[in-house]
Amino acid sequence: MASHTTRPLEGIRVLDLTVALAGPYGALMLGGLGAEVIHIETPGGSDIARTNPPFVGPNGFAFGASSDDDVSLSIINRGRNKKSLTLDLKSKKGLEIFERLVKESDVIIENMSEGTANRLKVGYEDMARVNPRIVYASISAFGEPSVYPNLKGMDIIVQALSGLMEVTGFADGPPTRVGIPIADMVTPLYAVNGVLAALIQRGRTGEGQHVKVSMLDCMASMVAEEQFDISAAAGAAMRTGNSHDRLVPFGVYACKDGHVAIVAFRPEWMTGLLDAMGRPELIQDPRFATRGPRMQHAAALNEIITAWVAPMTTHELLRELFEKRAVPAVIVRTPDEMLHDPALHARGAVMQLQHPAMGDKKAVGMGNPIQFSKANAQFDIPAQGLGEATAQILSDVLKMSASELDQLRAERVI
Repeated sequence: MASHTTRPLEGIRVLDLTVALAGPYGALMLGGLGAEVIHIETPGGSDIARTNPPFVGPNGFAFGASSDDDVSLSIINRGRNKKSLTLDLKSKKGLEIFERLVKESDVIIENMSEGTANRLKVGYEDMARVNPRIVYASISAFGEPSVYPNLKGMDIIVQALSGLMEVTGFADGPPTRVGIPIADMVTPLYAVNGVLAALIQRGRTGEGQHVKVSMLDCMASMVAEEQFDISAAAGAAMRTGNSHDRLVPFGVYACKDGHVAIVAFRPEWMTGLLDAMGRPELIQDPRFATRGPRMQHAAALNEIITAWVAPMTTHELLRELFEKRAVPAVIVRTPDEMLHDPALHARGAVMQLQHPAMGDKKAVGMGNPIQFSKANAQFDIPAQGLGEATAQILSDVLKMSASELDQLRAERVI
């Protein structure tokens, strides 16, 4: 039986050439699952996340770095479970060292601008010649070749192109951005799925391969889960705010002291809701008796529910719906309330960040929500300083001597 401290990807070495969020989050997932992730940056640092506010340091939290000791919370959050190595891939020696590392590795993950990896001679074709077993994951914005050349793949750009913004927000409002960088965070999960599948296939064939995902493809695939084209042809609104008309009652309603999310599309839940409202006769109303007509008359039904909810407190509403009648209903929490939920901390979905720059200051970061019965997986190793593991990796993996390392430092290769 495996030890509970075993990590699923122990023994897998990943070379991480990513920056910002979409790539680093994928590498973070692999590191949390136990892979040895080596985050490679140029000497001096090349991950643009290092300049993201807020920062933390001797003077506390700030939205502008006030000293050289200040560190971006983005790096503290995304840099966990990774070893930091500095290497100039543009130099001949740097490229040679990288190729030697590739021979000793299993996975490369990158999210460089289109064409950059090939120009640096670290693209898939070159690396597959160095190590045919390598699994090479590329995360792009729009696919390669891009149909939007020279357009930077920022999260909001992808949300706009994917149609997601057009179906988010209220019917009388503008297209709306999802409140987190969802394209940046969902896409690397697809990339990790691809990497894991390619590693399994490599176990059968002995060959690596190129795994490619794009932010636009991933978001388009998700938006396509709903048949918006068919709904639009039938006259249904694209943006329905906090309601989902196909599942009405399904939405957020305002009490006098806050908001509550209610789901009551199943017959027993609908009956419970109407009973709590003192309107059991509405189940006989042809507009609301079944889900099809209910969707067509969603506005009318939501208006009735809204009027009933308005004078109540959130706790009064939960008592009537959830406690008495088992109708799904919860108070809409703030992010701060969620981040301090003991149950989420206990399961590791969120966790206190640890880093020397933080001292006794506290901040909560993302945890690994995947739990295993016979393994451990968590983002529990603090982010390293830039280049902190360079000497250890090159001496342990490539058997370089101290004098060789000194020469590489002098030449600014590392």
